[in-house]
Amino acid sequence: MTILDVSVMTFDRPEAWQWLVQFCILATALLLGNVLRTQVPFLKKSLLPSALLGGLLLLIFKAFPGCREIINKPMMEIATYHALGLGFVALALKNNKVESKSSTMKVVETGALTASSYVIQGIVGLLVSIPFFIFGKRLFYAAGLLLPMGYGQGPGQALNFGKIFTQAASEQGLEFAGADFGLSIAATGFIVGSVIGVIYMNYLRRKGRLSSKKISDAQVNKLEDYEGKNEIPDAESIDKLSVQICMVLFVYFLVYLFTNWIQGMDLGNFGEKTLKPMLWGFNFLLGTLFGIAFKNILKVFKKQRLMQREYINNYMLNRISGFCFDIMIVAGTAAISFEEFGKFVLPFTIICALGALVTFVYVLWISKHLYPDYKYEGFFSMFGMLTGTASNGMILLREIDPKFETPAANNLVLQTLAAIVLGFPVLLLMGFAPQSLQSTWITLGILVAFWAALTVFMLRKKIFHRKKTE
Repeated sequence: MTILDVSVMTFDRPEAWQWLVQFCILATALLLGNVLRTQVPFLKKSLLPSALLGGLLLLIFKAFPGCREIINKPMMEIATYHALGLGFVALALKNNKVESKSSTMKVVETGALTASSYVIQGIVGLLVSIPFFIFGKRLFYAAGLLLPMGYGQGPGQALNFGKIFTQAASEQGLEFAGADFGLSIAATGFIVGSVIGVIYMNYLRRKGRLSSKKISDAQVNKLEDYEGKNEIPDAESIDKLSVQICMVLFVYFLVYLFTNWIQGMDLGNFGEKTLKPMLWGFNFLLGTLFGIAFKNILKVFKKQRLMQREYINNYMLNRISGFCFDIMIVAGTAAISFEEFGKFVLPFTIICALGALVTFVYVLWISKHLYPDYKYEGFFSMFGMLTGTASNGMILLREIDPKFETPAANNLVLQTLAAIVLGFPVLLLMGFAPQSLQSTWITLGILVAFWAALTVFMLRKKIFHRKKTE
């Protein structure tokens, strides 16, 4: 047999196409979702993301006899997991700076609003899941903590921690389809953010509190949006897009090497039971940290004149992260399985409904104090993000601030690092809570105290000013 024969025998097997076929399915669903989003009037008015519509199409497709096997659930989960990490790496590599219309403190306060919303969502979720466990064991006691992962973080983190919760429940002799539960919350969150956001926006317009502003169908980008100063050429010995993709993959490879190295260390009881199982789920956080570190190393190289040109292109990194998050949403929605859904439909409905109500009221209340000059712009951008993704927030914001004249868009983009730092204790508790019911009660108490501290920080000027005047 010749070398040519070996290659033919290898690539004519179905296994060689398996991964590619799944990505083709995702791409097809995304395109069809976009067709629905642009051509069906009520879907266009709902502002539902094309990616979510694509994922819902795949869910419907799976309902037909014999079609479920075509969409590979494990591969959809893997695509969701890695798309989350790669998307965050791309965002971390961007050269961001605080513009004049957004102060550094306002960006930090916006990050605090993001973190505090995660916390209050976690509190609401636990106040539902704990009683359902105690009075009938109809739900895993820590399941409520998947509410902030689904609503606040999206399908990627909902999947990651859903799997961790499933494993923790299994070790205690309990059954819990954590991945399906978390992904279902994430899909519901997109609908909540888009539909409720649009309904409330139309209500404000009818009351005369919002004025309609014309939105250009075609977003016009300036030349500086595509290319910064002293950047490498678009195509030389290597294409500029290739450089961006390679940098993202290199940083993500560092995340894998670091995580794998930690897995081989002896970290004691806490590390073995909490940190190690959770570390793989922190791919997005580690990707952000490694991305920032890599970006700063490049800056040092430029200062020392070891590197003459600018390799980072913000526009292309935005497109890479946008692609990753679109794939994450489609794959995450398509990965949902309803086989075990009937067992937790009541607590799931209560958690999602209460989570939506509390998030809406809390974000609206804080926005009035935090953004007195643009409270509705601040509210819609944050509410959309805290139930869906940052893209949902930007879509809602464009409806009332199409030219991004207020600082709301800038706050939303730049608050990510502050939110990660302030929200890190919540992520640690995600690994601690499912160890036992007692751990979950302790987690609930810590979340209440943490939420109070963050809220006081955001309202400190009004609280302490009131005390002085009294």
